[in-house]
Parts: sequence; C-alpha cells; structure tokens
Amino acid sequence: MLRSLASVLPNLIRSCPKPTPRFPPQLQYTSASVGSFNHRYDLGSVRAYSSLLALNDLRDNPGSRQQKTRKGRGIGSGKGKTAGRGHKGQKARGTYKFGFEGGQTPLRRRLPKRGFKNPFSLTFQPVGLGKIAKLINAGKIDSSELITMKTLKDCGAIGKQIEDGVGLMGRGAEHIKWPIHLEVSRVTVRAKATVEAAGGTVRRVYYNKLGLRALLKPEWFEKKGRLLPKAARPPPKLKEKVDSIGRLPAPRKPLPFTAEEKEAKPAAAAASTA
Repeated sequence: MLRSLASVLPNLIRSCPKPTPRFPPQLQYTSASVGSFNHRYDLGSVRAYSSLLALNDLRDNPGSRQQKTRKGRGIGSGKGKTAGRGHKGQKARGTYKFGFEGGQTPLRRRLPKRGFKNPFSLTFQPVGLGKIAKLINAGKIDSSELITMKTLKDCGAIGKQIEDGVGLMGRGAEHIKWPIHLEVSRVTVRAKATVEAAGGTVRRVYYNKLGLRALLKPEWFEKKGRLLPKAARPPPKLKEKVDSIGRLPAPRKPLPFTAEEKEAKPAAAAASTA
C-alpha cells in the first residue's frame, strides 16, 4: 500500500497547476536590478511592496522618547539604595523651603521694600470727546439718545476690558457743537464744561463690579438663568464723587438733575478744590 502511494505522489505533484504570480513576469525583479528595472519599465501606479508605508511600521525618531528613571529599585539599576542622592546631607533628605539659602539672610529680605499697592484704587478707561464726536458723525452713536458706558463699548469707543468704569476726557472738545447726554463714572472739568456749554448733560453714576457687568453684559445673566442685580449704593467715601446710583438695565433717556443735586454741585466742587 505505502509503496503504491509513494510511486503515485510524484506524478500527482507534477500534474497540479502552478500558482499564478502576484505581479506580471515583466514586473518581477530582484533588489540587484532595481535601477535597470526603473529605467526599462514605467510602473505608473504600480508600486513595489518594499516602498509602501504601513501603519504598523510608524516609529518615533530614535531618542525622542525616553523612559522615566526608576529610582530605588535595586543596585543593579545604578539608581538603587541612595537613588543618586549620595550619602547623608541636606540634599539627600527631604526638600527645603523655596528661597532658603542655608541659613544666611535670603535675597528677598536683603532687598529693601519700595512703594505699596493701594487695594482701594480705581482704574477708569479714558475716552475723549473728540472720539465720541467722530463716532456720532459716522452714525455709530445716536446723539438724540442717552450715551452710556454700554453704548461706548458697543460702538468701539472703548475696549472690552473695563475694570471700574469710564472716565470722560476733554480731548477734542472743540468738535462738540450739539447737545449730548452722557452717563460715565468720572468726568474732567474741561469735558463737563464743554458738554454743558453745548446744551448737554454729564452724570457721574456709580456701579460696583457686579452692576458694571450687568450693564455691559446683560446676556451673561440671561445665559446663566439669573436676574439682573439691583443697583448698589456708593460707599460713603465716594458719595461726593458721584451724582447718582447707576440704573439697570442700561437706560436710554437721560435723568434730569433735581434742584438739590444742582445746589450740591458747587459745594462739592469747592470741597474738591480745597
């Protein structure tokens, strides 16, 4: 039986069809004849497998990623026992306070103190009358309505980062030739005299941090699902520097000065000059 199979197997193997090559015979070449092959044949879109880039062959550049040094894991690693800190001493033990210089007077105490930072200081963003007049002429501000700090912010007269309010300056006062009504945090003497001479009014209003945000960004409270806060009263030290409490939401009509406020103006001006 085995002898008959042994005699039949070679004939069966010879009779089996040969497998067809993956590439045509003219494209099968060896690595030694790469140059001559490219010269003879135009492969076009056919590319050899040796030049293809596969995802499993992607690697970082050598040395671009280094493993973290594992300290205290046996003497065979070279970083065992003392873990590269040496024997005893301050640096071989725990950490020490930042700025500690071994007991001598540190630099932060050797240098003298200079000046101070006033925690009650207020920063007002300035805006000149000339810029307001230019925006009115360009049609970005309606002079018939009340000009508030929100109006100045929306038209681009001042920046978006308003810390404590807006201060009205007298730069370009000669361009104001019609009555305008403004509500700002502070105003200079020249700017106020120019606006009032043209038939307008300037009211100094007080807003705290939360009230100023409600004036400039009321959509923030709507997004959070919160109601607009009530206007805050000015502290006692600032009562003489403001005319009234700010109104929320942003008003559109000017608030006329009462008789008491008109009488208090000269007294406040005299007190400030004294």
